Amino acid sequence: MDATDAAANQRLPLIAVARRLPQRLRGINRLGFALIFLIPSLVIFGAFVFYPLLKAVYLGFYETDPFGNQGDFVALDQYRTVLTSESFRHSLWITFLFALYTVPPGILLGLALALLANQKLPGISIFRIMFSSTVATSVAVASLMWLTLLNPSVGLLNYFLVEAGQPRIDWLNDLDWALPAVSATTVWLNLGLAFIVILAGLQAIPEELYESARVEGASDLSVFWHVTLPLLSPTLFFVSVVGTILAFQSFGQIHILTRGGPLDATTVIVYSIWQDAFQRFDYGVASVQAVALFLLVLGLTVIQIRFLERRVFYQ
Repeated sequence: MDATDAAANQRLPLIAVARRLPQRLRGINRLGFALIFLIPSLVIFGAFVFYPLLKAVYLGFYETDPFGNQGDFVALDQYRTVLTSESFRHSLWITFLFALYTVPPGILLGLALALLANQKLPGISIFRIMFSSTVATSVAVASLMWLTLLNPSVGLLNYFLVEAGQPRIDWLNDLDWALPAVSATTVWLNLGLAFIVILAGLQAIPEELYESARVEGASDLSVFWHVTLPLLSPTLFFVSVVGTILAFQSFGQIHILTRGGPLDATTVIVYSIWQDAFQRFDYGVASVQAVALFLLVLGLTVIQIRFLERRVFYQ
């Protein structure tokens, strides 16, 4: 090999790098262009999500004096004290009961209404509007409506009880009925969202599958169990995850209807955080509970994804 060939061979890698350089520069330009559009979202998330979360973790390491001022650094002692306290265990239990009373009934009722509204009947669009109307109702308006319905003297529910020969029930002040009453309000409030999502999932199922099942002689129950439910499982999985998160974050209806009573029978974790932070001004204790709630919701979401997603059928 002469000197000319050797020099040419040495230039080949340089030429290859030079050809790749414009592609890499274009990739960097695209990344920078994308970051320009991401910056507003990153700023908003940083200000309203990441910073408050880090601040809550930070405040959990400090005691708070009776005036709400940051006190002594106590490391993990405050976390240990709050998370092992009887009041936290009680609010945690109430929160789990509240989620149990709201999420499964909300999914089942939303599924039933979606199946009904998915029928091709005259005037069915009117029922679709009625079933989905709660999605446009604010928490305050819904709570005031149910506050009137549950009124022990003039409430419509007690009117029906009296007409049926049953005694009146003080729904929101009875230890046995307060949590179910607030849960019923929450189910009604979140029903519109569940209905819309499930109805959209039903309408996305190909009609050819139903026709094939009917040709094979399958009954309506068999079609629902073997066709509708498997193809609807991704939608139901989504509604389950979102419903659980909404249940653990519920506050407005509890504050308006019961204020956590009677005797803390409806004091979920979110309401306990509000009481500690804005009534007792104990920001350290409230921050510990907020961090615990974040980890709890995150853990439940991961568990749902890991275990429930195995039963989800993706087309």
